[in-house]
Amino acid sequence: MKFRLIEEERSHHSVSRLARVLGVTTAGYHAWKRRPPSPRARQDECLKARIREIHKASFGTYGAPRIHAELRAVDGLPIARKRVARLMRELGLEEVSRRGKRRVRHSEAETPAAPDLVRRNFTATAPDELWVADITYIPTWEGWLFLAAVIDACSRYCVGWPMRDDLRADIVIDALGMATTRRRPRAGLVHHSDRGGQYRSLAFGRTLRESGILASMGSPGDAFDNAAAESFMASFKTELVQRERFKRRDDARLAVFSYIEGFYNPHRRHSACPWPCESLHWWPDESLHPHVI
Repeated sequence: MKFRLIEEERSHHSVSRLARVLGVTTAGYHAWKRRPPSPRARQDECLKARIREIHKASFGTYGAPRIHAELRAVDGLPIARKRVARLMRELGLEEVSRRGKRRVRHSEAETPAAPDLVRRNFTATAPDELWVADITYIPTWEGWLFLAAVIDACSRYCVGWPMRDDLRADIVIDALGMATTRRRPRAGLVHHSDRGGQYRSLAFGRTLRESGILASMGSPGDAFDNAAAESFMASFKTELVQRERFKRRDDARLAVFSYIEGFYNPHRRHSACPWPCESLHWWPDESLHPHVI
C-alpha cells in the first residue's frame, strides 16, 4: 500500500522524500516496481474485463448483485459480491438506480371490470399460466409513443409489446394478438391487468373470450394489484426511457425493440426469476481461473 502511494504521488514529490515520510526505503520501492503482478492482481484484471463486458451487455443497468449472480451462474466463479463491488468501483461502473414514484392514473371507463383472479399472487408454476399487462408512454419530439406490454409471470418474458401513437383499445388488442401468436397458449390462461379503459373495452373482452383466456383485473387505482406488470414498466422506464432522448417515434420504436428483444428477453437476469445461463469460457489464461488459483 505504501509503495502504491509513492507511485501515485511521485509526480508531485521525490521518491526519496516519500519513502522517508512513509518509513520505507527507495530500494524497496524500486524492487516493488520490478516485481511482477501477483496472481490475485492478474485475476482481478481478468475479472474487470468480464465485469465490463457484462455491464455493457446489460445496457449499463446491472449493479454488483446482478453481475455477481451472472459470474456465479454463467461462469461458475466462487467470487464474493464485495469483490465485485470493489472492482466495479475501480472501473467507475454503476447500476441504473430507480428514482421517484409512478403516478397512478384513474380510469373513467364505464364498462364492467373483470374480477381479480390473481389477488397479488404473481407466481406461476409454468409458462403461459398467468400473463400480466400494462401500458406506458415514451416521450419523443414528435409526441407520445405508447407501449402495451404483456409479461409471462413464470419466466418474466415479454411476450407482447406493440406500440402506437394513440391510446385506443387497439393497442391492447394488438398486444394480446402478438402474445397469443408467439406463444399459442392453451385455454384457461389468466390475463391480469389494471382497470384501464382499454382493458375494459368490449372489443378487448371479446378478443379474450375468443382466445379462451380468462380476464382478471385489480382494484381501481391500486398499483400493488398489478405489481408484476408495474415492475416491468419501472425497469423499462429506468433502464431505457429515462436514459434516452428520442427525436422521432421511429427512433423510440427501434430502441424499444433493441431493449426488449436484444437484452430483456434473451439476457436480462430478473430478481424474481434468476434463470440459469450456459457456461461461457472467456478467461484468457486458464491458470488464472479461480478454480486453479
